[in-house]
Amino acid sequence: MRRRHVLAGTLAGTVALAARSATAQGSDLRFGALYPFSGPLALLGDESFRGFELAVEERNAAGGIGNARIRIIRGDAVDQNQAIGEARRLMSVERVQAIFGTYASPLSFAATQVTELAGTPYFELGAISDPITERGFRYLFRTCPVAKFFGEGTVDAVTGIAQKLGQDPKSLRIAVLREDGIYGTTVSAAQKARIQQLGYQMVEDLSYSVRAVDLSSVVQRLRGANVDVVLHTGYQNDILLFYRGMKEAGWKPKAVIGSGAGYSLTDTMKAVGSDFQNTLNVDFTQFAVNERVAPGVKQFVEAYARKYGHPPRSGHSLANFMGARVFFDALARAGSMDKDRVRAAVLATDVPEYTTPTGWGAKFDEKGQNTRARPFLLQWQGEQQVTVFPPEAAVAELRIGLGAT
Repeated sequence: MRRRHVLAGTLAGTVALAARSATAQGSDLRFGALYPFSGPLALLGDESFRGFELAVEERNAAGGIGNARIRIIRGDAVDQNQAIGEARRLMSVERVQAIFGTYASPLSFAATQVTELAGTPYFELGAISDPITERGFRYLFRTCPVAKFFGEGTVDAVTGIAQKLGQDPKSLRIAVLREDGIYGTTVSAAQKARIQQLGYQMVEDLSYSVRAVDLSSVVQRLRGANVDVVLHTGYQNDILLFYRGMKEAGWKPKAVIGSGAGYSLTDTMKAVGSDFQNTLNVDFTQFAVNERVAPGVKQFVEAYARKYGHPPRSGHSLANFMGARVFFDALARAGSMDKDRVRAAVLATDVPEYTTPTGWGAKFDEKGQNTRARPFLLQWQGEQQVTVFPPEAAVAELRIGLGAT
């Protein structure tokens, strides 16, 4: 115990020294970018990082923060242990003054434990699990919406599906399907609470390992239960396994509603093919959205295409771009990388809704959570996700018939 306390104190002292030494006018601000750049989560990890990178380039072109340019130092978080190790390396070896990330909830949950211990500000731009900001940490801040809103949004979408089908929503047989990590667990908890609150009918509650290589038994279970609507929380690989299993079984429900992650990726749509048509997704803001509620979204798409040579692959890049902008403004107001001044500046942020490219505003509670961020209901129609709810953001009507064109 004594050795652990000494090590913690040494790390905190090293990071504090780095923060003070780099605040001199004109010196670089060293920010860590902690994302899964390799491994099974790499595609959305890289897509998320691209949004952060674009925000950094935009800020540097405008003079940086307090006349200091931002320098990005990348950290590759493949799993929880590596997220912890990379966070420590970024702070102690690379001497970063803050860390941005991370996309995946398990990685963020792990890494923020060591950054909080060191007193290093951690700015979460894309991981949604509620517990991340429910631990009483003072130097952890998050701009994106939490899993509770994703879970509730998927259940609320059942009402719209029932209206299109001409049925009572309580007559639809709902299954909750999820990967068994912190992401799937927190979203599904919100789903089940909302189902109970509305008096809807849940006939299956299934989980599986994120390392699963086959979901055919899950599909057979859903088929046997005569499920109408599947609420699925998963990453790209398990989504592909799920749709492959449905195709092989010759079965599909009336609707599948995803909760972000792999359901937002163009690559997922292309890999599944026509069977993915009309799949619903509650997620971060995507690009087919009413620009009146998301001003600047078109300009983001153009900037992304100029830099990377193709359109964005998911709204995760947009969410990271918006969040980084909010935090850069707060750091500029703080006038220092002192952790308590940073906290005060973040908590003083007041950005109205429908004034950013995501449509989100920014107002943080004492836990560091943005209270003005909500996901939208989207649907894969053609080769893009179109916003179908809420009405002020919608650009298309909800369609019925999974796989129909």
